Amino acid sequence: MYPSVRSVAAGDDYLLFIAFDNGESGTLDMKGFLDFGVFQRLKDYDTFRQVRVAFDTIEWDSGIDLDPEFVYAKCEGTRVTKPKRATEGKKSG
Repeated sequence: MYPSVRSVAAGDDYLLFIAFDNGESGTLDMKGFLDFGVFQRLKDYDTFRQVRVAFDTIEWDSGIDLDPEFVYAKCEGTRVTKPKRATEGKKSG
């Protein structure tokens, strides 16, 4: 099962900064998708910036949404960080 999107923020150059409910976060670069189908509507930067969390994924006011597994997979390929567990880095004994 994939993690749910907890928060999303639009950045410059069509980047999305996404945090997931499992503690991971990443950046999703949308530039490569903006020439296809409904995603062409997101080329308008004001429209792109209207991104929000909806259920377990992200969507835009224009009715465009992304599959949550796609969002996670694409973020995973860029910069995903997992918080260290409280016991990591401690020496036992």
